[in-house]
Amino acid sequence: MARAASKSGDGPIIIKKYANRRLYNTQSSKYITLDFLAELTRKDIDFKVLDAKTNDDITHGVLTQIIMEEENSGQQMLPVGFLRQLISMYGDSMQGMVPQFLESSMDNFRKNQKQVQEVIETAITSGPFGHIAKQNIEFMRSAREALMPNLTGKKPEKSESLAELKQQMAALQAKIDKLSS
Repeated sequence: MARAASKSGDGPIIIKKYANRRLYNTQSSKYITLDFLAELTRKDIDFKVLDAKTNDDITHGVLTQIIMEEENSGQQMLPVGFLRQLISMYGDSMQGMVPQFLESSMDNFRKNQKQVQEVIETAITSGPFGHIAKQNIEFMRSAREALMPNLTGKKPEKSESLAELKQQMAALQAKIDKLSS
């Protein structure tokens, strides 16, 4: 799967990691967090993490660290059986094939995921209550976007997110009331 280049379009964003574990975005000239890098990854924006002292590419280790933090924060996605199978492949004669297989499998999964979502949305929104379903889907998207961290590396303030959600819910309730009358 092709990754989007940085906003300047001249390759990946370069992130420097210092000995004190701080991450520095050379494009924006700001210190950032692992959450920021996770959000870049979700938005399919390409970046490379370099050790500030040696200039070694340490992107793999940082991405692994992000996965570990996600898994430890209750966002567990990797089943124990899968982890055991993965660990057992280290040192195996097939080890060299595993990365390509996993990457290809995830690419196919993401492509199929988008298609399945589109089919479900079409099926749901084409029925007699399609307009209400469309509003509910849009509300869920808005709620998800309001609750996700933005690209500044900061999470939205709870009071701002809550206020926005209350406004959106009130607007949806008004639309439902208008439709039912």
